[in-house]
Amino acid sequence: MKVKTHPWAWLPTLYLAQGLPYVIVMTVSGIMYKRMGIPNEDITLYTGWLNLPWVIKPLWSPIVDILKTKRWWIVVMQLLIGAGLASVALAIPGPSFFRLTMAVFFLLAFSSATHDIAIDGFYMLALTPFQQSYFVGIRSTFYRIAMISGQGLLVMLAGWLEKSTGDIPRAWLLIFITVAVVFVALAIYHYLVLPQPETGRGTEKRSFQDILKEFFGTFASFFEKKGIVVALAFILLYRLGEAQLVKIASLFMLDKRVDGGLELATETVGFIYGTLGIIALVAGGILGGIAISLKGLKYWLLPMMVAINLPDLTYVYLAYVQPENIWLINASVIIEQFGYGFGFTAFMMFMIHTAEGEYKTAFYAICTAFMALGMMLPGMAAGWLQKVMGYEYFFIWVMICTIPSFFLVRFLHIDPQFGMKTK
Repeated sequence: MKVKTHPWAWLPTLYLAQGLPYVIVMTVSGIMYKRMGIPNEDITLYTGWLNLPWVIKPLWSPIVDILKTKRWWIVVMQLLIGAGLASVALAIPGPSFFRLTMAVFFLLAFSSATHDIAIDGFYMLALTPFQQSYFVGIRSTFYRIAMISGQGLLVMLAGWLEKSTGDIPRAWLLIFITVAVVFVALAIYHYLVLPQPETGRGTEKRSFQDILKEFFGTFASFFEKKGIVVALAFILLYRLGEAQLVKIASLFMLDKRVDGGLELATETVGFIYGTLGIIALVAGGILGGIAISLKGLKYWLLPMMVAINLPDLTYVYLAYVQPENIWLINASVIIEQFGYGFGFTAFMMFMIHTAEGEYKTAFYAICTAFMALGMMLPGMAAGWLQKVMGYEYFFIWVMICTIPSFFLVRFLHIDPQFGMKTK
């Protein structure tokens, strides 16, 4: 018996569940390590390696497409993620906490990457083409809400716990236990409410030879797509500036003023990203989805590229001026988050456009793997670059890194009607 539920009943929580482990592994871990005295260059280098599972996930994405259902993978991975978060909490008080937590974060990254494959495939199976374009803004918005909640609300709570307990490791232990419980609850909820759109694919018995042939055939058919080289180069470079900015932004706000930072308290950084930043993000993401559904991806791609990249200038301002007025800092984050919410919508739709074909789940996983590679390599070098350049020149460098994607956009082949509402 198939469950029939409206997308609003499961889509927001599904993309919250997708974004939360990613931001915890890639950003919140860095803030935790910063509070425990790990240097910037070590934080960005080692946490940069945590991107690797998202880079190589196409190697096992066909397995998710072929074996079991996306629904099954989603629920199982959410339970594993919950167990991994609890394991991080247990490792924090130990004398070798850095090595132990990094090892668990790496396992968490593999579980989260597999979770992403299943969710993105489920999105394309459970929704009609029009629903996909209509909900892409909602989808990216709730994903980004998870990201901001992780580096906002969770960090703010961690800051409050640091002060109230007087024990930084204990504060972060409590944070990870809390999120572990949340993930177990999400797994139970999604087991109950997710629809069952698949018609047996992934559940029928097939020989090992057939599975292997389909596995390699998936990759071959993807790379035979017209214009795929330029499309993948665009995906790789679209977030080149952001890949470095996202690694340093929170560290910049926490760093001492004498070192070029803003010297904000942990809970203040959480407040900045977790309040007005969320509102701006939601507004930008919803507006972006509506805009694409009216005029199509091709019409909006370039304006949305400007929207996601130009607001990075706010960090140049913050680095040079080092304002003490919290509202000026908040305003800068609002501008950046609104632009990100609006501009990232086009990027999501472009990857969906590139993933069109028989094996949408695996194709989309390949696209997001290139996106992850574009985040991993620049992000790993960000700490070293910031140390060499200083915050002022580093953020100028970030702006320079936004240029290559604007060069490539003219060579892309996009259906003018893609993403538009069909009559």
